[in-house]
Amino acid sequence: MVNVPEHPSYASFPVFRALDPRRPSRLDRFLSIFADVRGGEGAGALLLFSNIFLLLSAYYLLKTAREPLILTEQGAVVKTYLSAGQALLLLLVVPAYSWLASRVRRASLLAGVSLFFAANLAAFHAFAAAGNRIGIPFYLWVGIFNVFAISQFWAFANDLYSEPQGKRLFPLIGVGASLGAVAGARAAADAIRHWGALPLLWAGGALLLVCALLTLLADRRISERSGAAQLLARQQPLKPGDGFLLLFQDRYLVMIAFLVLLLNVVNTSGEFLLSSLVTEQAARTLGAGPEFAEARRRFIGAFFGGYFFWVNTLSFVFQAFLVSRLFRYIGVGGTLFVLPAIAFSGYALLLAAPVLGVIRLLKIVENSADYSIQNTARHALFLPTPREVKYKAKAAIDTFFQRAGDVTQAGIVYAGTNFLSLGISGFAVLNLLLTALWLVLVLYLAREYRRRAQAAPVPEPAA
Repeated sequence: MVNVPEHPSYASFPVFRALDPRRPSRLDRFLSIFADVRGGEGAGALLLFSNIFLLLSAYYLLKTAREPLILTEQGAVVKTYLSAGQALLLLLVVPAYSWLASRVRRASLLAGVSLFFAANLAAFHAFAAAGNRIGIPFYLWVGIFNVFAISQFWAFANDLYSEPQGKRLFPLIGVGASLGAVAGARAAADAIRHWGALPLLWAGGALLLVCALLTLLADRRISERSGAAQLLARQQPLKPGDGFLLLFQDRYLVMIAFLVLLLNVVNTSGEFLLSSLVTEQAARTLGAGPEFAEARRRFIGAFFGGYFFWVNTLSFVFQAFLVSRLFRYIGVGGTLFVLPAIAFSGYALLLAAPVLGVIRLLKIVENSADYSIQNTARHALFLPTPREVKYKAKAAIDTFFQRAGDVTQAGIVYAGTNFLSLGISGFAVLNLLLTALWLVLVLYLAREYRRRAQAAPVPEPAA
């Protein structure tokens, strides 16, 4: 049966028309609860859904193992400086990845990177089991693995789907990420109590092996149903070019990189405000003396336990039932405005009422929207870009600039607390100014995305 591709929509409020003559299967109809899944698309989307589910589960297993290793071996002070080390290492990793991507097919590239990370975990486990300290190298490794593996996955999804398909199916795939984060964090909490940190490395490595297999299956399944252009892309390595060089040659990509950095600064500054206020509240409620230290730790732990529960729950609800509707009715560009609008309104309210309840509500909604709405829209910005950009420049943006945002935010907090004497209101004003700049940046990106999407070529139909 001929699979006729859909044409891109040029309307501000896109309405998707089903041009695919395939009849939806039961799987397609079930998945349509969460996104606009059409005939024959469900199985491929489910493979990607499962892949990102296991990838996020593996990350939370490894993230949970990372904390006791670094804190017991080195302490919290050393931990705070390691984001800078991750950013410096990524200056070497991204060019090496770009070089490799120009020499192997995409399936070999993605599966090979997953196998490489799994082998790293086996090596870490062997070194630790022999009595060696792995806290610092493992912390650096997890920070790079997290941003790199997730960036590579979304580059793969961008490469497999056309721009209209991506707008419809990315929200569904993102549900897998939301569920994987919840499942991985829950499983890690139970496992580390029973078996300790090191067995989590084996569990994470096993999940990465399954991810490699799912990558190969998804590449075959979706490519064979997407036409001659996809079949050709499946066989050909990427053209030569360094990820950083590709990035700085295109203003659109530079603006996406700046968006990632700015978003990270605003978000982590908000986390600093939340941590400051909950610490102050614990001291006022329970006492500031050393004899009340354990009571304060329990208060703070209970606070963040409830906080993370609501962030994860609301993030799943947004991803499952809201993102696909936003993409359909206001498009990817319009969806980019949601998070900065939430942040601007929230920090304005915090400026008027700098209390714990306000910042808690703000950060629950802000982080939930970031992990679901914003993340999906940001990844979709690469749909109308060349393949080399999707893998190489995207890797540079999602890895180096995200870690650079961590370093920038740490510098802002250090300067604000030690030299500028900024209190809660001062940091709220700073975040308001940064969010206003964020809104201006999103205005440019939304317009440029729409222009590029309209100019995107329509792939050939399958014979």
